[in-house]
Amino acid sequence: MPLLESVIVLAALVLLSNVISHYLVSIPVGLIQITLGFIVALIFKISIELETDWFLLLFIAPLLFNDGRKFPKRELWKLRGAIFANAILLVFLTTVAGGFFIHFLIPKMPLAVGFALAAILSPTDPVAVQSIAEKAKLPRNILNLVSGESLINDASGLIAFKYAIAAAATGYFSLSEAFGDFTYIAIVGFIAGAVLMLLISTIRDFLMRQGINDVVFNTILQILTPFIIFMFTEEFLHASGVISVVVAGVISSTRKNSFATYLPEIKLVTEKTWEIVVYLLNGFVFIILGIELPIAMSNTIEDNNSSTFTAIVDVVVVWLFLVLIRVIWTYINMLFISKKDKTKNTETPSWRVSLISGFSGVRGAITMAGVLTVPTIIKSGDAFPERSLMLFIAGGIIVLSLLAAILILPFLTKEKDIMKTNNESSDGLVDDDIIISENGNAQFNEKQARIYIMRVAISRLESERRESNQKVAYELILEYQFMIRRLEFSDQDDERLRKIVEEEANIRRIALDGELEALDKMKLKNAISDQNYAIINKKIMKQKAKLSQINNRKISFVTVRNIKYASRQIGKMARRAFFSETELKKVYERRNIEKALAKAAIKALSTYVKKSDDVNQQFNQQAIYHLIVYYRNRIETLKLTKEFDRSESEEQSYQLRLKAIAAERTAMQELMEQGYITWSLASRLREYINYSENVIMLSEED
Repeated sequence: MPLLESVIVLAALVLLSNVISHYLVSIPVGLIQITLGFIVALIFKISIELETDWFLLLFIAPLLFNDGRKFPKRELWKLRGAIFANAILLVFLTTVAGGFFIHFLIPKMPLAVGFALAAILSPTDPVAVQSIAEKAKLPRNILNLVSGESLINDASGLIAFKYAIAAAATGYFSLSEAFGDFTYIAIVGFIAGAVLMLLISTIRDFLMRQGINDVVFNTILQILTPFIIFMFTEEFLHASGVISVVVAGVISSTRKNSFATYLPEIKLVTEKTWEIVVYLLNGFVFIILGIELPIAMSNTIEDNNSSTFTAIVDVVVVWLFLVLIRVIWTYINMLFISKKDKTKNTETPSWRVSLISGFSGVRGAITMAGVLTVPTIIKSGDAFPERSLMLFIAGGIIVLSLLAAILILPFLTKEKDIMKTNNESSDGLVDDDIIISENGNAQFNEKQARIYIMRVAISRLESERRESNQKVAYELILEYQFMIRRLEFSDQDDERLRKIVEEEANIRRIALDGELEALDKMKLKNAISDQNYAIINKKIMKQKAKLSQINNRKISFVTVRNIKYASRQIGKMARRAFFSETELKKVYERRNIEKALAKAAIKALSTYVKKSDDVNQQFNQQAIYHLIVYYRNRIETLKLTKEFDRSESEEQSYQLRLKAIAAERTAMQELMEQGYITWSLASRLREYINYSENVIMLSEED
């Protein structure tokens, strides 16, 4: 079929499949699309010449780039060990063990051909995984693991397939060449993806500084990015374009300070365009898969010398063997990590979780695109051995793995379960990629949504923090932290609230102990005067005494304390106006001491985070982060001199507030688009954000 007609037919079938999916809600749209492609191929005798190179370029490159952009970065980092083990070690284990098993099961299939078939069956398909995720309600960590490995296992699977086919066709195989080739294409592909993405982003930012900020231009540039990176890596560097586009996608989403993020129109149009592209390409992949199935299976069915029933049995047995390998691999992986983890914070190895991982390994278009490229003849001029049976088994396993995932996974995932493949205790103080929900259907209430949005704003402020604006940035972060703390405490009962206050008082004591220890060391080294030592020591001891009486403090004295504090500040200002030069030196010395003590308090808190096991609790994490920001802000305040430019500070505050508001609006939009908040809640949040922005604008005008 000519190219133009093929595109029109494919697009029409994608639309039809989504209409059917609206009525057959229990069936994934991917399976409907495969069925439509299969029916169209049988009735209208439509065929598409499928070649691995152009298929990877036109479909897999943009889809993997988009998946890399959307993949949660914290999850990618947490599961890095398991993802790379599954994407590389498991692929080669499946190739070797599967090759021997296939040769044992089907003796007429040569060992090299068995290796080739096992190799092309080893990669899981990212599009197929996403298609069954919503219906099967996969636990989040399993979905992230399977999705993560499917981003990069195509490269290892295709390399193993390439050398196995070469061995079958020529009779020659070199392990050292295969290992060296894989190492080269993986490392160079990784570097190429990172460098090219940074180069394209730099060029885009430069053009925008020159005033070339046309929305359509920037949107097309981003859509073309994965094609450019894939082609350059494959054609000029002869490395893995698959790995390069995944790396490029991950890097593109981490450049928070890119100029494009400041222009909401560009972001909105780009994201909507990506939605259209991904919508069509996903559908095209499954429909092409359905169209190619009759081609893959027809020769075996029509061959009078082979039994179709035996071939179907072979499909089932080989698929079960592949599932068994994944199940055992996952269980051993969990067992190894649980023994290695000294904190006992990982989950006990579970066969049920291992089964979920096993059945989640859905095969798809990569397998079909690869197996259809098997040559028809070998070097000697003879027909490629058992080529038609290879195609039949590959096509059958694609359909069987998808059906099994749809039918079996819902029964295995009824209970709420998270597979921990690494120590997932949070060692950071700000959660950049907050885990939203274990269940795709779960929704935020208003409090949860506002906390999430404000944490995104804090992350944006952290990314915008520079040496020149640190004081302002920390002040704004503290404002957000105060609002978050108020929301977190709003629905706590008295008993829980008292416990939280006691825990935070203990954290405050740790910081004060760090200050005292540093102060005593200064005194021993004669680095401070006796007078300043006495003043600061008395101040810290008074703060510790207040903490020990925290449960007895009464709200009625708050106003009195505020009056006392204000009077003391006025007294200090009055005395400072008449300070002698000697007294001023003591004041500056005290400021330097307090800066050193603030740094010591931060160090004490960081040490506590590393040593303590109970900092995983949500409130403790936020309390420690809040206190560290307080000390950092204190350091920046103590750095200020008489030359402090208040107008510059106000301008910095204005710019940072606008960026934080933009981050809030983007976070709210993403929550709404992904179904985590309702339209009505999104409307209320939008009003709140707009109100905040109007207040900032009015204050700037004043």
